[in-house]
Amino acid sequence: SLPDLGADRRRGLAIDYLARNAEKWSEAERADLAEQVLALIAEPRFAAVFASGSRAEVPIVGRLEGRLVSGQIDRLVVTPAEILIVDYKTNHAPAATAEEAPAGYVRQLALYRAVLSHLYPQRTVRAALLWTETPDLMEVSAAALDAALSSLREPA
Repeated sequence: SLPDLGADRRRGLAIDYLARNAEKWSEAERADLAEQVLALIAEPRFAAVFASGSRAEVPIVGRLEGRLVSGQIDRLVVTPAEILIVDYKTNHAPAATAEEAPAGYVRQLALYRAVLSHLYPQRTVRAALLWTETPDLMEVSAAALDAALSSLREPA
């Protein structure tokens, strides 16, 4: 919820939140995490992800070829032209390229994209991984998402 607040209030609220929810952490650890999060939100490369109107922790439920798809989208951006799904990843050694991203991550995005494509048939649905340690926003290509979805349809 920090992106929805004024930039001047974010640090204090982040520190307060961590004091309540990470009480076993040292004050320095909480302050360090708060600074990492605030830097991520303020990073100009991620402006669209945290823009006004984007939403955090959006539940998603749907059916895809008779299968139930259920999960939570870390960040969802809906514009008149397109949809952007962003999944946060905290790996200390993130993938160097989208092609190297773990298959499970890509499959998850592919499923969410497929469900949202039915809800928003007139809009392009894009998907990306936001590596919080690097930090890097890595868009997964439509071709890779389509291939991941196809692999789920193939008999085991």
